[in-house]
Amino acid sequence: MQFRIADTFTASLVKLTGEEQKAVKMAAFDLQMNPTTPGLSFHKLDRAKDKNFWSVRAGRDIRLIVHRTASSLLLAYVDHHDAAYRWAERRRIERHPRTGAAQIVEIRETVHEVAGSSRGAVEPPGAAAKPALFADAPEDELLGYGVPGEWLDDVRRANEDSLLDLAEHLPAEAAEALLQLATGGAPDRPAPEADAGTDPFAHPDAQRRFRIVANMEELERALEYPWEKWTVFLHPAQRRIVERAYGGPARVSGAAGTGKTIVALHRAVHLAHTHPDSRILLATFSDALANALRVRLGRLIYNRPSVAERLEVRSMGAIARRLYEANFGAPDLAGDDEVRALIDRTAAEAGERRFGPHFLWTEWSKVVDAWQLESWEDYRDVARLGRKTRLSEAQRATLWTIFSKARGVLAERGRVTEPGLFRRLERHFAAARRSPFDFCVIDEAQDIGVPALRFLAALGRGRSESLFFAGDLGQRIFQTPFSWRALGVDVRGRSHTLSINYRTSHQIRRQADRLLPGELADVDGIAERRRGAVSAFNGPDPEIRIFESAEAERAAVAGWLAARRQEGYAPHEIGVFVRSEVEMDRARDAVQSAGMSIAVLDDRPVSAPGSVSVGTMHLAKGLEFRAVAVAACDDEIVPLQSRIESVADETDLAEVYETERHLLYVACTRARDRLLVTGVEPASEFLDDLRTDE
Repeated sequence: MQFRIADTFTASLVKLTGEEQKAVKMAAFDLQMNPTTPGLSFHKLDRAKDKNFWSVRAGRDIRLIVHRTASSLLLAYVDHHDAAYRWAERRRIERHPRTGAAQIVEIRETVHEVAGSSRGAVEPPGAAAKPALFADAPEDELLGYGVPGEWLDDVRRANEDSLLDLAEHLPAEAAEALLQLATGGAPDRPAPEADAGTDPFAHPDAQRRFRIVANMEELERALEYPWEKWTVFLHPAQRRIVERAYGGPARVSGAAGTGKTIVALHRAVHLAHTHPDSRILLATFSDALANALRVRLGRLIYNRPSVAERLEVRSMGAIARRLYEANFGAPDLAGDDEVRALIDRTAAEAGERRFGPHFLWTEWSKVVDAWQLESWEDYRDVARLGRKTRLSEAQRATLWTIFSKARGVLAERGRVTEPGLFRRLERHFAAARRSPFDFCVIDEAQDIGVPALRFLAALGRGRSESLFFAGDLGQRIFQTPFSWRALGVDVRGRSHTLSINYRTSHQIRRQADRLLPGELADVDGIAERRRGAVSAFNGPDPEIRIFESAEAERAAVAGWLAARRQEGYAPHEIGVFVRSEVEMDRARDAVQSAGMSIAVLDDRPVSAPGSVSVGTMHLAKGLEFRAVAVAACDDEIVPLQSRIESVADETDLAEVYETERHLLYVACTRARDRLLVTGVEPASEFLDDLRTDE
């Protein structure tokens, strides 16, 4: 007998208390081991339209809803007695007549006036009715997207106000396709007519919600982290990217919450499975993100040490330092402060006053050191991508005198910068017989710099599938754009954009997207379209609030946090972010005023069950919370005035404003269900963009 679990089961399990979940897990393990165990109490649900639904007792008032046939047993749902029965009475599991995929279908007759409702929208008297979005769509097309036959009339009547409510009642593939069509996107083409003899649970759309659980270890993994369904279920678009064979470097992009990191994790594990003797690097931008990746990887591979021992998870800087030490000895790294002081002193000795300290530092860090320029000819001819200030050859010659002297002093001291470390490793592995890694999977790739990408290209050695990147140009907050193709990493024709958002509600995603343009392109001309992206679920509208004083803001944020606790949000499901360390006290005061303890974010994974996570926007990258408050968004804080004042040329302002927008976007999109953004008058100009209707 095949034993399956549905995503509706894991989604309902997470809503139970810890003790209730323990009882459910024990009952599930018993069902898997022996469905006829005498201690299990099966009860036929006579009122259910689907006669294969049964309930199983897991405690005094907790009931598992299972779908039982002669050849299979499916864990479908779990809740308290009455709620569990109501769920089963309103649904059936069936094979879609057009696509052939197994679906959990909500019975139409139990839902009233779905297409006529709208979330919080009231038409004024005499207002013209909004047009139906799919009134002229052919029936075959709608069926091809997975719309159940009994819901066709509701779909044809749906307008822009009612579509979101209607989508909650449809199977995921149908809801996603309709939302993409309504927002100008292009969903996957309708599936071909299915062969009646094929397994409906083997269809790609069915595998996103049903999974065969072969043994107790797989079931334990599925139930251990019910909130993180990605450990068991993958969207078909994600699975195609994970399992595809590529003829060169590949990249997956997409807006925040579309599952790029999940794809990177699954890709690394897929490579480990399909290449049993391979060594795989899973890397990201920072130590904090690497720690978060390590935690997630542990949940994905669970207790499979044969996979874990071949996967190395590091930040780019950490893996470079480890390999450098293994091949050349411990590096004597020069820190930024030391190098800045050296450049300032060298410039003063040369009597150079035309270029300020900030310009000299950024020219060094973004051009000279980043590209590891070693001669006057190199600096004279470099394109200086991303640098807006134009330099004559004579000006470059003056600057090179300063930079070359600084390079010489560092060499005399035996010091090396991090880009220099990457450069030596790049040359070493380009000439070596083999790479220390067969495959490299890189997350947050939008913030990988020139030295690191050159190093990765040397590790990849041009082998097919050796390099895989995941990132979002809309979240680039560190690196100046540059051409990947010029460095030997050409992802043209192997670049994919995800469009389904699983982490952030429709309302939060739609509002945060107002901070960014509808399309972003890299230096190589590869575009990432943000329009047409849709969220998989609904939620309350974000709150954008501006106050007359910091005290009023603190009280309002504290009240908002307290309200979330009253709604049942656990403290570790809440995050509070500010622009920089200077504003951290405002965040701490709000959390403490709400009577809650604080976990200050650093390079370690977030693991403080009784505390609210508090940190800067930069440390928000890679994290997610059910509720997020982004505070202290005042004028001269977002965007940060010190960055604006440090700009040497007015044309550089565009880069500052762009990355500051990206930073606020990152912070806002950490929220799953609830988002609060606050500031004090005069508030950040970006809040006007957040509040402006499309």
